Amino acid sequence: MVREVNWAEAAWNDLEEAADYIARDSSYYAAAFVQEVRDAASSLSNFAERGRIVPEFNDPNIREIFVRSYRMIYQIAERKVNIVGFIHGARDLEVLWELKTDR
Repeated sequence: MVREVNWAEAAWNDLEEAADYIARDSSYYAAAFVQEVRDAASSLSNFAERGRIVPEFNDPNIREIFVRSYRMIYQIAERKVNIVGFIHGARDLEVLWELKTDR
């Protein structure tokens, strides 16, 4: 089943921040990183179930794939995949999620 892939504003902003950080050293590698992330996100259109279930949520509809050291967290719906988070793997997801949902 082909699904539409959408980015939550917060997730897209997190990707932009990561790219800006990489661009401090190399705009080339920052652009390559963003393209790699976008390709991974696009692949979810056909293969949404390929990611692992996010352990912190234990919900089969909330999954993640890793792109380098980042976690791209997404929610699967019937006809959509919603990318809801993009965080560095060393960060504590539960704390970050609490901070973002308390706002």
